[in-house]
Amino acid sequence: MNRGNGADHEAGPMPDAAPVTRGLVRVLHVLPAPDGSTQYVDHMIGGAPPEVRILTFTWLRAIFGAYDVLHVHWPEFLVRQRTVPGRIVKLVLAWTLLLRLELTETPVVRTAHNLAPHESGDRLERAFLAALDRRTELWIRLNPTTPLPLGVRTATIPHGHYRSVFPPDPATVAEPGRLLQFGLVRRYKGVERLLEVFGSIDDPGLRLTVAGRPEDAGLAEHIVAVAAADPRVETRLEFVPDDVLAREVRRAELVVLPYLQMHNSGAALLALSLDRPVLVPRSEATDALAREVGEGWVIMFDGTLQRGDLLRALAAARLVRERGTRPHLEDRDWELVGIRHAEAYRRIVRAVGRRA
Repeated sequence: MNRGNGADHEAGPMPDAAPVTRGLVRVLHVLPAPDGSTQYVDHMIGGAPPEVRILTFTWLRAIFGAYDVLHVHWPEFLVRQRTVPGRIVKLVLAWTLLLRLELTETPVVRTAHNLAPHESGDRLERAFLAALDRRTELWIRLNPTTPLPLGVRTATIPHGHYRSVFPPDPATVAEPGRLLQFGLVRRYKGVERLLEVFGSIDDPGLRLTVAGRPEDAGLAEHIVAVAAADPRVETRLEFVPDDVLAREVRRAELVVLPYLQMHNSGAALLALSLDRPVLVPRSEATDALAREVGEGWVIMFDGTLQRGDLLRALAAARLVRERGTRPHLEDRDWELVGIRHAEAYRRIVRAVGRRA
């Protein structure tokens, strides 16, 4: 859900120039400040223990501010910009930041959210990302199946759940036959195949909602055309506020995420946090998630989504709801996530200090 307006935000009472005392670690995240919607930075701030002070990203702070660790999440966004002049400016700033990190011996921590960027970059972007990788002292993975460079320091810290963000809502219940796909609508997420498969099932009791902003006009037009031809398909092709999104998830009997490939999925975790089963492609990561959360909550398909996969998943979702249990997400409590990050930061600051 990585949304933000670029505004400045700090957690903690101390000014930027304050020295590290009593084990305090100042961490600058390459994340925008909170904007009132749920995004990853909210969890980083809310889960941080007192000994970790969270700073959010501005170029001024990154290049001239005082911090002990730079924590990078999606590094490609340090250099990406829609316009050519804007991109040139960002490349200059990004290489200046890298020089500052080198001169000050500030360690870089990197969370590997994805196996690779969803959209590939050009030669200049790849050169910067390779240089940043060489400066990275610690790699954090969100699940134990994430491949990382050989010979690097690593830590595994699962993504926290969303239960505290979306409290129970007994008034909104699962509606039989209602399916949902939500999140930023990108082609790799398999929405076109889902619409094709759903359309092949002649069941007037089924409903499908597609909620989220499409990545391009062509994809939006295709979804709208399918919805116009099939009254069972509903669309919300726009940014969906958190309260509306939570209601849509809770109305669904099954959340369908037929991605072409899946490694870490905030959408799957959000659905599970709201006690809704998910249909996802089989991978090492989704296998591990299925074992973690308990039987029936993560339903997998192999290869390309088929009609039978959707019908089987819907039947399985009904069985898990009848059991009246909840997915096991205790290891993803944000207090635990914060403690694990604090341990990782202290570990890397000590290691850099010994080396210096």
